Amino acid sequence: MSDAVSPGRSTMAVTRRNRWAFGVGTVGRDMAYTLVSLYLLFYLSDVLRVSTTAFAGVTVIMVLTRVVDAVSDPFVGVIVDNTRTRWGKFKPWILVGLVASTTLMVLMFTPNGLGDAAFIAVFAAIYVAWSISYTVNDVGYWSMLPALSRDQKEREKIGAIARICSAVGAFTVVVAIVPVSNAIGAAIGDLRWSYFWVAIGAALLMFASQTITLLFVREDRTLLVDAGHTRFRDLARLIFGNDQLLAVAASLALFMIAFTTTINFGLYYFTYVYGDEGMYTVFALVLGISQVTAFATYPLISRFAPRRTLFTIAIAVISVGYVVFFFAPRGAIVVVVVSGVAIFAAQAVLQLLMLMFVSDTVEYGQLKFGTRNDSVTLSLQPFIYKLGSAVASGIVGWTVIASGMKDAGDAAGMTESGTVLVKAMMLLLPLVLILVSYALWRHFFTLDEKRYAQIVAELDARRA
Repeated sequence: MSDAVSPGRSTMAVTRRNRWAFGVGTVGRDMAYTLVSLYLLFYLSDVLRVSTTAFAGVTVIMVLTRVVDAVSDPFVGVIVDNTRTRWGKFKPWILVGLVASTTLMVLMFTPNGLGDAAFIAVFAAIYVAWSISYTVNDVGYWSMLPALSRDQKEREKIGAIARICSAVGAFTVVVAIVPVSNAIGAAIGDLRWSYFWVAIGAALLMFASQTITLLFVREDRTLLVDAGHTRFRDLARLIFGNDQLLAVAASLALFMIAFTTTINFGLYYFTYVYGDEGMYTVFALVLGISQVTAFATYPLISRFAPRRTLFTIAIAVISVGYVVFFFAPRGAIVVVVVSGVAIFAAQAVLQLLMLMFVSDTVEYGQLKFGTRNDSVTLSLQPFIYKLGSAVASGIVGWTVIASGMKDAGDAAGMTESGTVLVKAMMLLLPLVLILVSYALWRHFFTLDEKRYAQIVAELDARRA
């Protein structure tokens, strides 16, 4: 009897350990990424107060670097897919990216007294190197998810825990950035160096959380049987020949451009439109709780409705939230919070669903091409996130200058037209992109639960 029961207990223990060890790994990752993606521009414009010339220069560099780096993600995916080590194919790249990206992130938040030209040149070198190293970590980390289980419900549980941990990491930074940086700045007498110490803290937490992933996650090595060897010249076929991957990628790209644009405006909105920077912390805390709650309850909600229905409902909720937020009067914090909760809770559901859609296209591509390419397929997610971040940085950077925020000082210094421009770029433009995103997904993505089950059954039959 013990021989029969023990393997099942062992498998369940590994499954539970994988869920939490994988998820915890993204707490520090998202703290570090959020610090760079959301607050680097604010740090440069409102803390270091670089010149308009330098600010425009680094904005262009950030946009171009993210676009070029995003294009390189699938090539990194090929390298990861072809890796064979005693530690698996994902962990070596997670570790390399971890060490390099945290070091470079700290350098980005280290003040210097360089002139405009030298500042732009040094910033470009550090930012490009950080972007590449974070890519290596990101592709290695997220492409591990499909290798942990082929069961859709188990993937949803792993993904939900990972997204909860991701939200905890991201919103810890969002909630704490203003009070913590101000407190450190007051203690040391220099706000510029406070961001350096915040970056040190984020780097240490990324090391701690990713160490748990590296030590305790176990990928399913039986799936390596179907991996094969991927050549760079096969890359276009694996991506553009996977019509379901392209459908969800196009939809996700528009959605992430929209949502990243909105959150990148957050601190600017409360400083220059709402008129109370301190309310940003309260707002972020409420939104963080609503997003974590949505991730936590998703596995329960998904029992009562198919993914397609949940996706449509989430799109409707987020659309209403955007409209209400846009028309919220200045100072109406209750209206702003309620609309923000609707946006962030619905976004959590959409983000988790799209992660599952991308993961399921691994088996679809395996059936179509005869090889399993976890990393090439999942590399489309960081590619899309970086593309969204690049476009969002460009939109925010341009709006900061065009609306007059760069020289306004505070909300009182903003013109009416400048305020309307900020709200339109933060809320109306993203809403249009999200609706187009939904139309693309609705028309082209057909890989539902029933079809996925048929694909897995056919793959098992081929192997047998």
